[in-house]
Amino acid sequence: TRYMKDFIVTKDKYGDWCVPPESLEIIRSRDSLRNTDGALIATAYYYKLLKLMKKFAAISGHQADIKEYEELSRNIAAAFNKKFYNSEKGYYANNTVTANLLPLYFNITPQEWRTKVFNSICRRIENTDRMHISTGVIGTQWLMRGLTQYGRPDIAFTLATNKTYPSWGYMVEQGATTIWELWNGNTASPQMNSQNHVMLLGDLVIWMYENLAGIRSDDKELAFKKIIMKPFFAAGLDRVWGVHSSLYGTISSEWKRKGDELSWEIQVPFNTKAMVFFPAANSSAVKEGGKAATSSADMRFVKMDNGYAVFEVGSGHYYFTVKATSLK
Repeated sequence: TRYMKDFIVTKDKYGDWCVPPESLEIIRSRDSLRNTDGALIATAYYYKLLKLMKKFAAISGHQADIKEYEELSRNIAAAFNKKFYNSEKGYYANNTVTANLLPLYFNITPQEWRTKVFNSICRRIENTDRMHISTGVIGTQWLMRGLTQYGRPDIAFTLATNKTYPSWGYMVEQGATTIWELWNGNTASPQMNSQNHVMLLGDLVIWMYENLAGIRSDDKELAFKKIIMKPFFAAGLDRVWGVHSSLYGTISSEWKRKGDELSWEIQVPFNTKAMVFFPAANSSAVKEGGKAATSSADMRFVKMDNGYAVFEVGSGHYYFTVKATSLK
């Protein structure tokens, strides 16, 4: 009642904090086409929080609250799409990456609009932003996983490896050993530049673990009881190694590529299982310890899924080789 009008949250101050300014000398962007409507951000996040509250209510047994959260979130989504979505152009508000990414990633966007909205994100990055980052603290939190989830991990990889402004690589090239508050922290006024602002990393590190190393917990299980191992085998990378210390023990993933030959060593801890995705034409292309993976008692072929042979494996240390049809 205090902060919401017609199901739009109207109170917001900082917006998408620290979007890359159009000039290296200024602190804040003065270009309205770079800045995202604060009400859009606040409303999208309130919707996301209501969905979390619905889950908490189910876990804690407060069934009566579920209906309330569901009804409110449904009204917010309808109001959000009515106010911010441009049906003719297929994007939200002023078409910033953040304006499109939040409703898409938070599932506010109806299914029939998602392809158009995601294509607007890609066009903005490729054409307007010239394959550079244009999000601030808010948008960067979901950017890399959002691009990967909707089928453009190649764009995410380019953003991760850029060395020119604005990018994380630019900071490194300028001698940074911490993450700046400003993308142009070496040239902008120091009055608002902490030089140690880890939140501007966004989801980069999460993306490295989940999408490059391919170590992710299945959302339907508790904390790595079931592991999803599905790396993005990026062109330009020959080796990735990642280790995560989970509640059940060490999870590791190390893959190497040479042409269309892929070797992949993984470790799955006790009392867990993993769904492992191999870029292969069929299950027989996957070998473990030099033998057909389909003949192993510790593994079970599950299905072919959009160019991947999917196996379920139990705890253990595995040495896979794959003659890959496509390294995605």
